[in-house]
Amino acid sequence: MIIEVNEKNIFYAAEIHSKSWKDSHKQYCSPEFVELHSTEHQEEYLRDEICNGKNVYMLVEDKYIGIVSIKQNLIENLYIIPTEQRKGYGTLLLKFAVSKCKGTPTLWILENNMKAYNLYSKYGFHKTGKKNQLSEDIFEIEMKQRL
Repeated sequence: MIIEVNEKNIFYAAEIHSKSWKDSHKQYCSPEFVELHSTEHQEEYLRDEICNGKNVYMLVEDKYIGIVSIKQNLIENLYIIPTEQRKGYGTLLLKFAVSKCKGTPTLWILENNMKAYNLYSKYGFHKTGKKNQLSEDIFEIEMKQRL
C-alpha cells in the first residue's frame, strides 16, 4: 500500500530516507557527511520538501519499505530500505510516481550510481545531457522518460 506522508508517519519516512541515503551515498561521500543524515535530520528535510510543495509517499507492507516524492514532473527521494532492495519495490514506487507526474517524468541521479541508472533506463528514462556539480568530483545527471 502506498500512503501519503504526513505528521503522523513522517518519522518512519525519515527513517527509511536516512538508512537508504546513508547506504547509497557511503561510497561517494565522507563518513562524517554520511553520518549527518540521521533520522532526525532527514525528518526536517522531508518536512521542508513537503512545505515546498512536494508530495511525499511511503510504501508500506507489513513494515515501512520505501519513499518517493513528486512535484509536478520531478521525481525525487526514491529510496528503498537496503534489506528490501531488489524485490520490485523500487519499480512499484517508480511506476506510482510516474503516474502522478504532470508532464514528462524527470529525475536526477548521481552520475556514478549505476544501480539507479539501470533501474530508470529499464523504464524508459534516458540521459538528457544536463549535469549539476555537487562537489569537486561528484555530479548528478538529469534523466527524462521517453513517452
